[in-house]
Amino acid sequence: MSFYESVYIARPDISAAQVEALTQSLTGIVEENGGKVTKTEYWGVKSLAYRIKKNRKGHYSLLNLDAPPAALKEMERNMRLSEDIIRYMSVRVDQLEEGPSIVMQNKSGREGRNRDRNAGFKAGAAKKTNDAGGNQKADQPTETVKAQTETGGAQTETVKAQTETVKAQTETGGARTETSEAGTET
Repeated sequence: MSFYESVYIARPDISAAQVEALTQSLTGIVEENGGKVTKTEYWGVKSLAYRIKKNRKGHYSLLNLDAPPAALKEMERNMRLSEDIIRYMSVRVDQLEEGPSIVMQNKSGREGRNRDRNAGFKAGAAKKTNDAGGNQKADQPTETVKAQTETGGAQTETVKAQTETVKAQTETGGARTETSEAGTET
């Protein structure tokens, strides 16, 4: 007997339970013709690269077969007759994969990365509470904010000193103006 991997795409408007029933009927056809299905995987609803029979999405399923060529031909004939299957492809392979397919490995890897990314974001974010007005504020400022506040205090003192200098110059300038006016009167 030969080894085959067969993937089919079902219409998106049927349910996952109907796709599972379709997979069971295809498995029955293979077993009636002297083969066996070693693994089935439901990959879920995925977007298609291009429209197929006016559909943009479809339910993807994988069947690993250990069957004679006649069993595969009969299964493909039934796939062509089914209105629920919009596309299929069967490929002969040297040996069947034992574990989950690469699609399922990537699917579980993405979920793990998203969990890690969200956990890191939540841990790094400052805790926030609501004040009396309903606005969110940080519980405690970070070290950077504290340093900026201290620097801001030094800058405020510098501005105050510059303001005093300007006032003093204005006062002396005012005295000069009075002096110059007094000089014109005499």
